[in-house]
Amino acid sequence: MIVNIELSGGLEILFSNKKNHQFELSGDSIPLKQLVYWMRDNHVKERPELFVENGTVRPGILVLINDTDWELEGGIDAIIEDGDTVSFISTLHGG
Repeated sequence: MIVNIELSGGLEILFSNKKNHQFELSGDSIPLKQLVYWMRDNHVKERPELFVENGTVRPGILVLINDTDWELEGGIDAIIEDGDTVSFISTLHGG
């Protein structure tokens, strides 16, 4: 399955400064939690604690699945399917 990932609000810095990614994963669907951990373990280049904290996406990161708030889709337990787009948008900014 192919999953499209969009990163913005500064999160792209953790992922080689790339805003858009396309990942090919096995299976027809996976839980979002599995995708998040896979991204952390395989693609975060430094400071993974800025992406994942306490078993979920760090507070201050808005997550959208096909432009819908992840909470409406089941939160961290939402099922991601082939062709889905998952957006991670940091709402926290240093100052």
